[in-house]
Amino acid sequence: MPTAPAGTLYRGREGMWSWVAHRVTGVLIFFFLLVHVLDTALVRVSPEAYNAAIGTYQTPIMGIGEAGLVAAIVFHAFNGIRILLVDFWAKGPKYQKTMLWVVAGLFVVTMAGFLPRHLINVFTGGH
Repeated sequence: MPTAPAGTLYRGREGMWSWVAHRVTGVLIFFFLLVHVLDTALVRVSPEAYNAAIGTYQTPIMGIGEAGLVAAIVFHAFNGIRILLVDFWAKGPKYQKTMLWVVAGLFVVTMAGFLPRHLINVFTGGH
C-alpha cells in the first residue's frame, strides 16, 4: 500500500473523506439557513406568500429533506469536535482515525434515535 507523501495527515485516507464530508455538510447547512431566513422574511412582505411557502414544506419529500438536514447537522457537529481535538490536543493526530469511528458511531446512534419517530410523523401526517 502506498504511503502518503511527507507532511500530509489526510491525503486519500479516512481523514480526507471526513474533511470533504465536513465541508459538504457545512455548505448544505449554510444554504438551508439562507433559505430559512428568506422564507421567514416573507411574513413581513406577505403573510399569504409565507403561508404558501410553509405549506410546501409539509410534504413527505420535504420531511425526508428535514431528515437529511438533521443528518448533516449531527455529522457536522460531531466531526467538528473531532477536528478541534485533532487540531488542539497533542495526541489528536495519533487518534484521529479512532475518533472518526467514534463520530460514526455517535452519528448512527443519534440518527437511529431520531429517524424512526421523524419518518413516522412525516408519513402519517402527525406533526
